[in-house]
Amino acid sequence: MNYIAERRQEEKEARRRQIVDAAEEAMQDTPWEALTIDQVARRARLSRALVYVYFKDKFDLHCAIAERALKLLGERFEQAAMRPGSGIDKVESLGRSYVAFAHEFPHYFSALARFEAHEFTEVPHESNEEACMAAGQAVHEIMVRCIEAGVADGSIRADLGNPYLTSVTLWGFMHGIIQIGQTKANMLAKDGISTQALVAHALKMAMLGMTP
Repeated sequence: MNYIAERRQEEKEARRRQIVDAAEEAMQDTPWEALTIDQVARRARLSRALVYVYFKDKFDLHCAIAERALKLLGERFEQAAMRPGSGIDKVESLGRSYVAFAHEFPHYFSALARFEAHEFTEVPHESNEEACMAAGQAVHEIMVRCIEAGVADGSIRADLGNPYLTSVTLWGFMHGIIQIGQTKANMLAKDGISTQALVAHALKMAMLGMTP
C-alpha cells in the first residue's frame, strides 16, 4: 500500500471513529430507541449522507458500538484472567469484572443487551455485525480458557462438560443478574436486598455449582 492509499485508509478509519464517538455521546442524552441518524450526524458535524457511507442503517452503527464495548470487556477479562489463583478463582474474577464493567459503562452494557436481544439470522460477511460477533467470541474464549484451567487444576468439576457451553451459561446468568440489579433495585430494596448482596449471592451460587 502506497502513502496516498495509507493516508486515505487512515482518514476513513478516523471518520468512522468520529461517527461512533458521536453516537456514543448522543446515547448519554437520548435513549437509543429514540436516537436518529440525523442526530448522530449533527453531533459528528457531518452530513447524514456521509454517515450512511460508513453505516448502512442504525443497527449497523449499533453493532460498531457493541463491538467497541466487547473489545473493552475483553481487555478487562484478560486482566482478570491473569490474576494469580486457581481456575475457579479466575472465573469468579471474570464475573466480578463483568459486574464492574456494567457499572462503569452502563451505555456499553445496554448496547450489549440490545445486541443480544436482536434476532440472529445469516450474518453478512465482513459486516459490523460479524465483527461484533467475533469480538464476543473472543470474550468467550477467555472464559473457556479459565474454565479449562479450573478443570485441569481440579477446582472446577470435570463433569460440567463442554467448556464453551458452560461459559455461555455463566454469561447468561450474570447478564441477567446485572439487569435485575439495574432495573429492580428499588423493588429489591423494599425486601431488604441490596444490589451488592444480589451480585454476591449470584456469584456464590455459580461458584458452588462449579466446584467438585
